[in-house]
Amino acid sequence: MEHQGCIEDLPPSAKLVYKVLEHDGPLTQKRLVEESMLSARTVRYALDRLGDCDVIEEQVYFQDARQSLYQLRHPAEEPGEEAGLEAA
Repeated sequence: MEHQGCIEDLPPSAKLVYKVLEHDGPLTQKRLVEESMLSARTVRYALDRLGDCDVIEEQVYFQDARQSLYQLRHPAEEPGEEAGLEAA
């Protein structure tokens, strides 16, 4: 996974949010706060850092459009990797 180095350089809070999404995702920010036991501000920061690494995707949460739903980006959905999979 090409983003592994980026993830290794993240602060512990972002790694925890990553692991929560890996285990329980997709989740809203509110559920991430509950599951990780981090503050809302820390979860927002962690999501920003994970977004910088391009390992999460944000979608509209249809049950409450004021919230977003966060999930890990699957390896096949990462930019540039789909073409590599088709060629193999």
